Amino acid sequence: MVHVLGSRVLLRPTDPERSRAFYGEALGLAVYREFGTGPERGTVYFLGGGFLEVSGRSEEPPAPGLQLWLQVGDARAAHEELVAAGVRVLRAPVKEPWGLVEMWIADPDGVRIAVVEVPEDHPLRYRP
Repeated sequence: MVHVLGSRVLLRPTDPERSRAFYGEALGLAVYREFGTGPERGTVYFLGGGFLEVSGRSEEPPAPGLQLWLQVGDARAAHEELVAAGVRVLRAPVKEPWGLVEMWIADPDGVRIAVVEVPEDHPLRYRP
């Protein structure tokens, strides 16, 4: 069995500076650590219970199947903040049939990000 001590999502953007501006400024993710120098330096952001590392550079955008899921306390308030920050909103917050309030945004390379609110009465809030 693999004994996992930590984990993070690795993102190799086509334009590292643009992606750092998106994740650090537009989304306002807090920086966990930074390493290296120059335009392709690495920045690791806190991502709730995990981390997102934006480092290096790719000639092509990430695979279309890559998506991020970010839980927030209030999806509608997050929507207002993100619109004001110029973030591309793919879909405004909607309460889904499964009870979560979901909004979809995209990063500069088109990575789809679900911004999710778990309502007070949702089963995810309760433990048996």
